[in-house]
Amino acid sequence: MVDLAGQYKKIKTEVDSAIEQILTNTSFINGPAVKQFQTNLEKYLGVKHVIPCANGTDALQVAMMALNLKPGDEVITTSFTFIATAEVIALLQLTPVLVDVDPQTFNIDPDAIERAITPKTKAIVPVHLFGQSADMDRIMEIAEKHNLYVIEDNAQAIGADFYSKDGSIKKAGTIGHIGCTSFFPSKNLGCYGDGGAIFTNDDELAEQLRIVVNHGMKVRYYHDYVGVNSRLDSIQAAVLDIKLKRLDEYTEARRFAANYYNTAFAASDKLKTPVTAAFTNHVYHQYTLVTHCVNRQKLMEHLQSKGISSAIYYPVPLHMQKAYLDPRYTRGDFPVTENLCKTVISLPIHTEFDVETLEYVTSNVLEFVRD
Repeated sequence: MVDLAGQYKKIKTEVDSAIEQILTNTSFINGPAVKQFQTNLEKYLGVKHVIPCANGTDALQVAMMALNLKPGDEVITTSFTFIATAEVIALLQLTPVLVDVDPQTFNIDPDAIERAITPKTKAIVPVHLFGQSADMDRIMEIAEKHNLYVIEDNAQAIGADFYSKDGSIKKAGTIGHIGCTSFFPSKNLGCYGDGGAIFTNDDELAEQLRIVVNHGMKVRYYHDYVGVNSRLDSIQAAVLDIKLKRLDEYTEARRFAANYYNTAFAASDKLKTPVTAAFTNHVYHQYTLVTHCVNRQKLMEHLQSKGISSAIYYPVPLHMQKAYLDPRYTRGDFPVTENLCKTVISLPIHTEFDVETLEYVTSNVLEFVRD
């Protein structure tokens, strides 16, 4: 689905030199490389504070801990997302409240959010799925109206722009009270292991987030809060800093591939190509089609026989996952999500595609759906 080896070859000299420097100076934890990446990411995103951490799941958990959410507090999120979004809610003994998504963008439906709010609701976690921002103007309006926190799950949309109706342009993940991201290797900005970060423009929240990620201590060995140990190591930070300089270039490469796919599939009545909302652009962490009257499993087997990867993000909605079964929800409650889980398929998309490879992928997809 991604060509990390091809990407590495182009930056090998820089990466190897940076890693060797850290091995030599032994600044493995919270070294200069981490500080440098943090500063450069703050500049790129236009956000006051970036707090690096160990992974994207930790980022979400730390955000909720820093907001001092209590067991039983309700947190609204989408049923069409990776499990980590709900996992941290459950781990903290909060109550996940799931809602449906927009059928065009697959992002959380603001109207569904408003319908789900109760006196116990404390936060909203919109997921910027597959590479484009959710409708943050609407979501922030709802949050302000009901005095709720907004934690953006930006693991799939780093670099995406949100065009606010006030005329401003902001990066996804910097609009809510807190933004969270993952640097898993396959992400648009990925390291060579695990990594994550938390964003905020709130000085007090930033201080609390830094305390939580560092064992709940502000002064060494004085623990005023319950915290966690969640750090981005120096080697991963060095790799990320090198890639950050190329993130916009990487995004354009992904858009080129997506546009090629869109053009190739435009005439097919069996394939619905991704729709980008007017208030955002798309960085295509995934390129996801919706199939119609297509045997999806057979299509995947056909592609595999041709040496082409494909994947389903996601085959089971959260409200139907065994670990998250809840009497509040039953099959049919979220029709858009449930239909997407049955019909979506994601094709390879990455920074190293050439036209010949794109033509090979698209021709093999079309060969199957035309039969």
